[in-house]
Amino acid sequence: MSNTKSGLKKRIFSFKYAFTGIYELIKSEPNARIHLAATICAVAAGFFLQISTSEWCFVIFAIAIVFAAEAFNTVFEKLVDHLFKEYHETARLAKDIAAGGVLICAIAAFIVGLIIFLPKVLQLL
Repeated sequence: MSNTKSGLKKRIFSFKYAFTGIYELIKSEPNARIHLAATICAVAAGFFLQISTSEWCFVIFAIAIVFAAEAFNTVFEKLVDHLFKEYHETARLAKDIAAGGVLICAIAAFIVGLIIFLPKVLQLL
């Protein structure tokens, strides 16, 4: 019985660690704060424009993909910086490619936003 309680306690703490990671990402990464501002705007627009359930699914998925990409990129950059204390061309290239992955996700999320929100905004005008 104590093993089950111990396992449950570990699962609960894993959520605590994950939320701490999200907090640290937003606190330490300027781009994550930009993504957060865009998220707040998208969610507010979604409520204001009364987007459909399926549109909400696309918006939420786009938001999640961008934040996940930013988190993975941040971890990757921190690990590379830890491993390579001095400038290394391959490390720079790897970090640039990882940042490019975030940009790809952000552009895709922006396009999803345009597809969903632009027609609704144009109807209001």
